[in-house]
This record gives sequence, C-alpha cells and structure tokens, in this order.
Amino acid sequence: MKVLRIFLMGILVTVSGVTSAQTTDAKMKPFIDALMKKMTIDEKIGQLNLPGSGDIVTGQASNSDIGKKIREGKVGGLFNIKTVEKIRAVQKVAVEESRMKIPMLFGMDVIHGYETVFPIPLGLSCTWDMAAIERSARVAATEASADGINWTFSPMVDVSRDPRWGRISEGSGEDVHLGSEIAKAMVRGYQGTDLTKNNTIMSCVKHYALYGAGEAGRDYNTTDMSRVRMFNEYLPPYKAALDAGAGSIMASFNEVDGIPATANKFLMTDVLRKMWGFKGFVVTDYTGINEMIDHGLGDLKTVSQLALNAGIDMDMVGEGFLTTLKQSLQEGKVTQAQIDGACRRILEAKYKLGLFEDPYKYCDAKRASSEIFTDANRKIAREISAQSFVLLKNQGNVLPIKKTGTIALIGPLADAKENMPGTWSVAANFSKATSVLTGLQAAVGTNAKILYAKGSNLDTDSAFEERGTMFGKTLNRDRRPAQQILDEALAIANQSDVIVAALGESAEMTGESSSRTDIEIPQAQQDLLMALLKTGKPVVLVLFTGRPLALKWEQENVPAILNVWFGGSEAGSAIADVIFGDVNPSGKLSTTFPQNIGQVPIFYNHKNTGRPLPDGKWFQKFRSNYLDVSNDPLYPFGFGLSYTNFTYSPVELSKSSFKPGETITASVTVTNSGAVTGKEVVQLYLRDLVGTNTRPVKELKGFQKIELKAGESRKVSFRISVNDLKFYNADLKYAAEPGDFKVFIGGNSRDCREGDFKLL
Repeated sequence: MKVLRIFLMGILVTVSGVTSAQTTDAKMKPFIDALMKKMTIDEKIGQLNLPGSGDIVTGQASNSDIGKKIREGKVGGLFNIKTVEKIRAVQKVAVEESRMKIPMLFGMDVIHGYETVFPIPLGLSCTWDMAAIERSARVAATEASADGINWTFSPMVDVSRDPRWGRISEGSGEDVHLGSEIAKAMVRGYQGTDLTKNNTIMSCVKHYALYGAGEAGRDYNTTDMSRVRMFNEYLPPYKAALDAGAGSIMASFNEVDGIPATANKFLMTDVLRKMWGFKGFVVTDYTGINEMIDHGLGDLKTVSQLALNAGIDMDMVGEGFLTTLKQSLQEGKVTQAQIDGACRRILEAKYKLGLFEDPYKYCDAKRASSEIFTDANRKIAREISAQSFVLLKNQGNVLPIKKTGTIALIGPLADAKENMPGTWSVAANFSKATSVLTGLQAAVGTNAKILYAKGSNLDTDSAFEERGTMFGKTLNRDRRPAQQILDEALAIANQSDVIVAALGESAEMTGESSSRTDIEIPQAQQDLLMALLKTGKPVVLVLFTGRPLALKWEQENVPAILNVWFGGSEAGSAIADVIFGDVNPSGKLSTTFPQNIGQVPIFYNHKNTGRPLPDGKWFQKFRSNYLDVSNDPLYPFGFGLSYTNFTYSPVELSKSSFKPGETITASVTVTNSGAVTGKEVVQLYLRDLVGTNTRPVKELKGFQKIELKAGESRKVSFRISVNDLKFYNADLKYAAEPGDFKVFIGGNSRDCREGDFKLL
C-alpha cells in the first residue's frame, strides 16, 4: 500500500488534492491523463485483457501464470474469483508488484443474488414490484462486495418472446416497458448512489444486442430484424439501464445485420456512443472475439481489429487484443487513439469505483464474515420469492390448503434443494437452500403429517439430465424400476387428504445452452401427474420452470397450478407460505404461455395484420389463424390469480383529447370483492389506432401494484403524456403522431376496461 501511495503522489503533481473517494469527474480526467502518459503501449493493451481466474489458488497468486501476467501489466481484471483472501492476494500483485501498480476489476455473474439467492430473473419480473427487485440487487451487491467482488455481469435485459430459448429464464420477459423499468431498478440496486462506497458494485448490462431474438430459440444463433422493430421492441431496456447509470455493457454472441455484435460498429459506436452518449466501457462475452473466426470473419488478428474498430474496449478470455493489437497498430490496421480510448474507459471505471484511492476497499474480512447469507437477507429473499409465484389455476379454491390432516408431497423436485436456486446461482451454497419438503415440514410442525415420495425421475431419458447440467444441480436419479417408484408414490397418495405435486424442469433445463424444442412437462412426470389425478384426491401442481411451458392438458385437468419458477435459496419456505395461505399470491406473468409449441413465438403486443380475426372468432377461412388451435394464449401476459377477487370499474378519462405538452388522466376504481387481503397489479395499455407505421394491438405503458383489504376499493390513476405515445417510425424518428388512441386498464393484457381519446 505504501508503494502505491508513493506512485500516486508521483502522477498527481498537477492534480493535488485528489485524496478522497468522493473525487469529482472533473478531477478524473487529469488523473487518467497523467497515468496514461507513463504507460507503455503494452501496458495499455494489457488493461484491455480480461482473463478468467484460472490457476489462482490461495497462497499462490504471485507464482501463478495469471500472477505473472498481472505483474507484467497484461491484465486489466479477473472474473470468477471470489473470497477476500484470494482477491486481496491477486490485487496485491497488481498494485505492489507491477510497474504501473494499477488496481484490477474483479467480476462475477451475480445474476439473482450472491450466496443469498433470489428468484431467477424471469421470476423476479413476475413480482412487478420495482422496489423489491431493486432491494434484491442491493442485497446481492452487499454480499458480493463483502467477498471482494466489484463488478457484476448483470442485469440481463434481453427481450425474448421464444420460450424454447433457455436464457429466457435470465431476463424479464417479453415486454419492453416492464423490462426497461426492471433494468433501471437492478442498476440502482447494484450501484446505489455512490460507486465509491465499498458495498456497491459496477453493473454490466447484457447482452447487447438482440440476443433474446435468436432464430429457432437456439442459443448463440443468428438474429435478424428490421431497424424499426429493433428500436421499438428490443433496444429500450439496454438504453434504460445505461440511463440509470450502468458503468459497462457486454456485447452479445449473435450477429445483427449479418455482422456479429462484437464487430458491429452500428451497435457499438453509432447507437451506443453517438446516439445514446454512453461513456462507460464495453466488454465482450466469453471468447466473443475468437468466436468471430467461426462466424467467418477472419483469423484472430483480423477479428481483434474488427472488434476494436467497432468500439469494443475489453476482451474477455480470448486474449486476441493482448496478442495481436500491437502488431495491428504497427500495420496501421488500428490506431493509437482507439487503444488509448479503450484503455481510458477501463481506467475511468476503476477510478469511479474508488480503486485508485483504496485498491483493497473490497477486501474487508469482517464484512465477509458478517454480511453474507445473513438471517436478514434470507428473510428478504423469502418475502420476494413468495411475491414471484404466479397462481395459474385454483378451481374450487383448492388453495390454500390447511395445516392439518395428511398431505402427500410427491415429485422429483419435492426434495431437491440443489434445484431451488435455479440457473446461474454460481455463488450459492446449495446445501443451505430449503427444499419444498423442508419448507412444508417446518410450516406444519406437529399439526399435520407430511408424507413424501419421489414418484418418478425427472425424465425417462437419463442422458437428458446430464445434457442440462451446468453447475452440478442435477437430480439423483433413482435406479429402481419406474413402476416401483410410482407405486410407492400412489401408496402415500391414497393415504392423504390432498396431494402436492412438485414437478417441472430441473434448474439447468433452462439457462445458457439449455434450449428445448419440447416445452411441455417431461413425459415421466406427466405420467406421474395423470396417475395422481386418478386417485380422486385434490391435486396441487407446484410447477418449477425457467420458461413458459405448454400446459394445456394440465390446465384442463389439474385443479390448482402454482408456478413457482425457481424461487432461490428460500424457495421451500416461500412455497409453504403461499400454499398454506400465510401469503396471498400476487405474481403476474411477464411472458405469454402458449397452448402448444406451434404457436411460438406468441406475445401480447403483436400486430393486427390485414386479415385479423373478428373478436372472439375461430376458425374463419382466409383470416390469420390456425386450423387446429385458436390464436389465443393459454395464459396471457400480465395474468395471475389471487386467493381473493378484484373487480374494475369502467375507465374514466379526465378529458377526451389533449395536445402535446398536456396530459390526460385515465382512472379506474379497483375493489377487492373477496374475503381476504390481496395485492393486485393494475396494468395500463395503449393502442395507436392509425399511424404511418403499423402499430401493436396493445402496449404496456404503466402499472401500479396495490394492496386492498377485503371489501376495500381504491381509485387508481395513470397520467398519460405525449411521451407515452411516441415510437420510432420508418425513418427512425422518435415521435408521437396525432390521431385516435385506445386505453385499456385491467389485471392482465386480455381482461381490460377500455376508453378512447385523441392526441391533437
């Protein structure tokens, strides 16, 4: 530390007074200028290199291969390294043993919590609660920073309308407005109001851009769409996250307009820098530069040139920048200004994090022992987990069930705590998670008897489970004959008063490289569910999934369906809270559920076509429909039931028309007409009836989550301005067009009250 201070004094001769973590941006430029004047070209290129932690182990940081590169100034940061002890040792090499003594960034995929794991992002989005989502990111940042990490590759803001894509589980669903609000909340949670504090971390928005629109729902696949669609339906969440202050952004794997995003100057420079004014740095995804060789763009030197010329600043893992940029500079294929610009942006990120002031600010062992996986954090996770669950069906009020009698808990996910955190829970301690069995047993105590049986394996294909493995969250496959496993389950089912069936996908059947062409519940579990229904006992399907599933048979035959996604480390306790009625479910879908795979992609804000079906009609020849199934989804966007009922009054508009610069207010009175307190997400949609471009049949423009006691009513109002009516036209001009509009307010995108107004 003494060596670092002497060094800093040397480069701050012209910037005296830069001693506080609260230094202003005005002082940052001269600081970085002075620093870069002392750096060689090799050291500048070294700042652009982001390898994985590799062979770093406690006590060997200085002698490792990575340690050698750090000492030589060839590393700007590391990822996938954790614990204060390891990170301090590596940072020590950077700031005390390298020539320039520049501190490093330490990144990790802190996606939906650190050791305290929250619901998967798709589940979090179903809370429609921005304060809760921001709080989850704040807890994650506090825990990760206490373990030495200062940079997270989150939030993932990719809009996706294809449930075949495994990484739909990591995003916020199909809607650009909801996704934008969540993006802002996540960035606020991670970065707080002061990045120099040691409990905030820098956010990296991903995957820029259009990663969620890959063809056929296959990961890493080609993306192609019009610029109008790109700007209206996919880009806004990225911009929202950057407007909220995100310090970095990650390039996506896919190509756009025939050019991989990692080499796409239109995305990285024209839109990101020039149109949006982004000042932070851009990092590739894992080996994103090297993979452009397989895309067919050239050898490693060529694709590295393309990436830098496009606007990429940091190379994750591939070391194309490290090994080729100096030669490319000598050949005139890249410029000194480009290398300097990329280096500057990375140094500025370190400056904003306060690392030049104190490179060990995230290495407080006391924090690591007292702020990670605390009882307080687990309580927050449990509360938010319960909010994320979506009640899809509750025929005859099967739910909530009583904490008495005999309850049969059956299914391969009933006692599988390693699956509760879901995908990308890289820091989770699975042994600390609560399973459904543990949660139910704790909830009932001695008041009821819980009988458990596995009932079936996850799937009939044993290799299927292995293919879905990423972080070791596989199920222990039962090697007994399937009939024997089933008979055991039926024996306890017949002794019970009610059956809780914990079925669906395992944690790693969704996430990266986990695309599926069959989005139904696996056959082995369907067979189990059918057998349980034949007992005549009431059945509650507790559904685990990281994507919208095709559940038409289940909707028609199962009395109660509670979608719990993957609820995090406290999932089992939260499931018990909702099943027994201690918490009234309030989740609303952020994705449309299809009737079958053939409807995919299906989403609420589609276009009308020139041959739309008349409302409520199916089938009609020479109209846009299917022969075998209606156009309707199984469950629409925004849908979710409660243990109570909510009624909506007609829409009231403050006036019938308004001009730009004015506003109009749309209101409804919402009444809890049931018997228990509940929360409702009141949703506002608009439709532009006539435009120079075709417009969607509905677009979400606002929502409010309210709580009402039984019998209580509340007036809910939305103020509509001209900004809510703007869109990108064929010339990519963002503007509102005068004309007629419809307003819809309701509890989901289908069941709404309507009104009409004009923009003059």
